[in-house]
This record gives sequence, C-alpha cells and structure tokens, in this order.
Amino acid sequence: MLDVCLLGCGGMMPLPRRWLTALMLRYNGSSLLIDCGEGTQIAIKEKGWSFKPIDVICFTHFHGDHISGLPGLLLTMGNADRQEPLTLIGPKGLPRVVNALRTIAPELPFEIEYVEINGAEEVFEYNGYRITAFKVNHNVPCYGYTVDILRSGKFSAERAKEQGIPLKFWNPLQKGNVIEDDGHVYTPDMVLGPPRKGIKVTYSTDTRPTESIVKNAAGSDLFICEGMYGEDDKLDKARDYKHMTFREAACLARDAGVREMWLTHFSPSLVRPEDDMDKVWEIFKNASPGKDGKSAELIFEDEEA
Repeated sequence: MLDVCLLGCGGMMPLPRRWLTALMLRYNGSSLLIDCGEGTQIAIKEKGWSFKPIDVICFTHFHGDHISGLPGLLLTMGNADRQEPLTLIGPKGLPRVVNALRTIAPELPFEIEYVEINGAEEVFEYNGYRITAFKVNHNVPCYGYTVDILRSGKFSAERAKEQGIPLKFWNPLQKGNVIEDDGHVYTPDMVLGPPRKGIKVTYSTDTRPTESIVKNAAGSDLFICEGMYGEDDKLDKARDYKHMTFREAACLARDAGVREMWLTHFSPSLVRPEDDMDKVWEIFKNASPGKDGKSAELIFEDEEA
C-alpha cells in the first residue's frame, strides 16, 4: 500500500486556507516528499504525519513557492535529533541553492546527500521507490516525477521444491537476491512468476503541456497535475508564464490513460477551483480539485481495500 497526501495545493503565495506546493508519499516505513513550499511542515503536522521517516525530498525547480519551506523543515528535523542522512534530488545547481537557504540552518546533526538530475530523464531507486525525473517546459529548468512501487512475481514453493532449492534460500530469492552455494547458482526467476502490476503516481507542475508528461504519466494510478488557471480566458496568460489551464491538464490525463487525476498549484486568484470542474469532466471524468490534506491509500490490485 502507498499513502499519498497533497500537503499544499497553492501556487505563488500561501493563503489562509491553502498552503504552498508539497506532496508526501509513504511506503514501507519510508516517506518521500516532492517540493517543500512555505508552510509544508505545518501541513505535515495538520495531517498528523511525521517528519522522521522522510528519507528523500525531490524538487521540481527552484522557485520560492516550491522550496522556501526547506530551511524550517531541516531545522525541525535537526531539533528532533535526526541522525540518518537525507537525500535531496533536483535540477542542476541543487547544492548551491540549498546551501544558500541553509544560511539560516547551518548546523544539522545529519548529512545531506545531493543528487543533481542530468539530462531530460533520469531514474533513481530508494527504499522501494523507483523515481523517474523527466524534464518539462517552464521558464527555468523544471522536472516532473513519476514514482513507481514495483512488484515482483508470486513466489512458488512448488517450483523451489522441484528444483531442490534449500529452504534457507527461499526468502533471499523472493527478495530478488542471487544465491551461489556449493557450485550451484540460484536466481529469483527460478522461483518467481512474472512481475505483477505495481502502483504508479505521477506529479507534474509549473509547465506547459509536454509529450514527456504524457509518456511518463501513461497508465498512472494517480496523476497530480498543475491547474494554475480554471478560466478559459486565462490561456494566453498560461502560455506567457509557462503554466496550464484546467482543460489542458484534463487533455494530458486523457491522453496518458491515467486512472485518476487531482488538480493542484492553483493561482491565488482561483478561489473556488471546484466551480471550474465541469470543463475538466467534459474531457476526463475521474478528476477532482486538490485541496490541502487530500489523501488516498493506493493498494496493489490483488489486495483487499
């Protein structure tokens, strides 16, 4: 099971009832954060989730509404006596930007590991998450992220017995390890069936529509996409500032064949995004406006809810 929470759905500036951009995912005891706008740590507290399991923070780009909450979050983690390293992923220049922000958070009891994205697309694997960063089209270098929870095939005890594989090796093989013992080599494919469908979440914001979004979001269980402007007459403004309208986001969801879409990163002028959803539903039915704290539990297909 993967827990997903849209901590903040605002763009440009926080509002009394709308925090800035942040998304949090929890899987198998590890948390992953995408973006960290102002107010993110308050949003985490409001949700009742914990800072402690956050192992990775991914940044789409370096505009303030996506990273200005980082110094405070780092200080809170440090004050909680965190010792484990924290991995930060983002566009080139990540260490320079974060170190500038850390002028107000200079001493931390844990190491920060920087991972800069190279090129148009790159894949990283941490703690059961496979993270694909893909370039989008904003007025500064900007990336969307797809997070996959992969699943191996079912373990077959019958096949293991037929091949005489010792019982002590069953569990390591089930976890994907290759075992060498007394001249024999045992591989996972000897005891596992074909890979099963996992869970896929795609997050993209601050961009014009791009083919890279359609490609990477294809078949996602949940697609979280920017809808900066709900009004159709804001299309020219969206083009000028490299953002998207609700209709454009809906077309991406339809073309990518996703299961569900949440809209996010609303303009401060968009007070009631739900009032503009009719035009989205004309194009893609299973869509809803994001709101702070909106969450879902995504389960594997053969599990019971």
